[in-house]
Amino acid sequence: MKSFIYGTLAVWVVMACVCQAAPEPAIVPGPDDWTVDVTFEHPQQIALQLRGGSKLRRFWYTIVTLTNKTNRDVDFYPQCDLMTDTFEIIPAGRDTPAAVFEQIKRRHQRRYPFLESLEKAGNKILQGEDNTKDIAITWPDFDAQAQGIKVFITGLSNETAAIDHPIAKDKMGKPVKVFLRKTLELSYKLRGDTALRPDVKVSYKGKRWIMR
Repeated sequence: MKSFIYGTLAVWVVMACVCQAAPEPAIVPGPDDWTVDVTFEHPQQIALQLRGGSKLRRFWYTIVTLTNKTNRDVDFYPQCDLMTDTFEIIPAGRDTPAAVFEQIKRRHQRRYPFLESLEKAGNKILQGEDNTKDIAITWPDFDAQAQGIKVFITGLSNETAAIDHPIAKDKMGKPVKVFLRKTLELSYKLRGDTALRPDVKVSYKGKRWIMR
């Protein structure tokens, strides 16, 4: 157990070093850099009894709306993680059956009639408002002890950067390069007794663009 705890702490120390050393996104984008316009819903819960299960399973999701005003069609290779303040990182879609998205789609049919799941949204965002995408991003329920969460959405821009890894070295003894992508970070505080999941509310703390 101690080795697991120390291993976890070591990983977070490395991540903290990388974050501190990471550059910030450019204030003035380069001539070939692009970032799509994005709006978003705050995270919500959904619970349903899946086929073959005897208990309700709980999931969290957000809906993002992406509009490409860059005057070019752009590639879309997203990575969307949810991170708790208890050091749990959950990739989008992990252990999430298709039935969860279908339920989300029914819930939001009026506002988002063309809602897509992240997994089936395709790898292109065509230019123009007529090609705006509404995408649902889902995660399974997380640590009930968490008091706050952050959502990271990567793939909305092609801006990248490379920094030296604080520990890892290559065969020549030089630092291994870590490649970072411009990422949207959304921060939330959880309100209420987090052990009583249906009653937990999220309080929006803000957003920022980072290199991650």
